[in-house]
Amino acid sequence: MLRVITGTTSPADGLTAQAIWIDLIDPTDAERAEVERATGLPVPDRAAVAEIENSSRLVNRNGVLTLSTPMVSRDAAGDLVAAPIGFVVAPDRLLTLRYAGSVVFDRFAGHFSLGGEQVSGMQPFLGLLEALVDRLADVLEQLGAELDAVSADIFDRGTGGRAPSRRRDAFLQVTLADVGRMGAHISQLRDGLLGVGRIVRFVEETAPAWLHETEQKRLKVLDRDIASLADYDTQLTNKIQFLLDATLGFINIEQNNTIKVLTVVSIVGIPPTFIASMYGMNFKNMPELNWTYGYEYGLALIAMSIVIPLVIFWRRGWL
Repeated sequence: MLRVITGTTSPADGLTAQAIWIDLIDPTDAERAEVERATGLPVPDRAAVAEIENSSRLVNRNGVLTLSTPMVSRDAAGDLVAAPIGFVVAPDRLLTLRYAGSVVFDRFAGHFSLGGEQVSGMQPFLGLLEALVDRLADVLEQLGAELDAVSADIFDRGTGGRAPSRRRDAFLQVTLADVGRMGAHISQLRDGLLGVGRIVRFVEETAPAWLHETEQKRLKVLDRDIASLADYDTQLTNKIQFLLDATLGFINIEQNNTIKVLTVVSIVGIPPTFIASMYGMNFKNMPELNWTYGYEYGLALIAMSIVIPLVIFWRRGWL
């Protein structure tokens, strides 16, 4: 799909000189070729936009910047998905390429206006970067709140209490999956954050001749914001690792408790088995065969052989 934004109150009529910003959403080869013919700017395909090496992601040819980065967005189900986005920034216009829906792009396009400013592709480009960084900050804050809630649950319900063991096991398994999912989302956000950060620093360093002083100041503010978000992302990553370790620790405790119970049962079962086996032998010279209360004596001895180990284990704190 191809969307043309003029930056004024009047809509664009096709790919004319009024097109300040051309937004290509999962474009076909024909749409890319049409934009290249109309603008004279390179329009990379998805494979080029998805490249991971900096030399392919960050290019400055004759003052035209071709930039790309991975970015997260929410799909129809509300889950975070990663997809590449690309920018072609020229003195007179901006081309964007993306392969997933984005609330950030749609909202920004809805209120974008150049006003009385000089026509430049840098205005919508910087506005988009600022909107993307704001969105990344919002999602990181949401994940931080979710992690706080998961942390409270882990150290409340995971420690045991009066909940049955099977419920604690199910809770810990679900929590482990949730923490892993959030860890994957934070990793995706970090990729997008680092990609935007590299773009900002690259534009600052190359500084095309048509880059105004006010735009350079906006880039510096963006750089500082991204650095602060990167620190927060690192904090969340460390918290994810801590919660994973804590959850796995509680799971190990539950498993050890199960093994301990089985061990106690097996040990307690040895003396009565020995006694029953001993008195179950059928030899003529066994004096116990003629005891009047031999049966009761055997049952009492078996019961004592069970109770005494249990009392010992309980007093030592093994039960």
